[in-house]
Amino acid sequence: NMENKRYIDKVLERIVSRTKVDYDKGEIIFPFTNLSTPYSLSSFLHFFRTPPFSLPFVKYCNEQFGLTLEEIEYVYRRYVEIIEDKIEDGQ
Repeated sequence: NMENKRYIDKVLERIVSRTKVDYDKGEIIFPFTNLSTPYSLSSFLHFFRTPPFSLPFVKYCNEQFGLTLEEIEYVYRRYVEIIEDKIEDGQ
């Protein structure tokens, strides 16, 4: 169930706000992966559904925010949509 949707949306906002997109360099830094390694924007668009992104994301949402798997799936889907829009708007 998603009764604490307001909390979940706050989590989503926080993760989005901590994601740094550098359009000039074409790089993106995620709060849930090793910050010293920016990813290229194109790699995000191609690989966001694979474990290098999804597994750290699941771990981060669970450990930092106590979300269930169902909640994390919702946050992950929305997060990807939001970041994709940001990338497309910025390019």
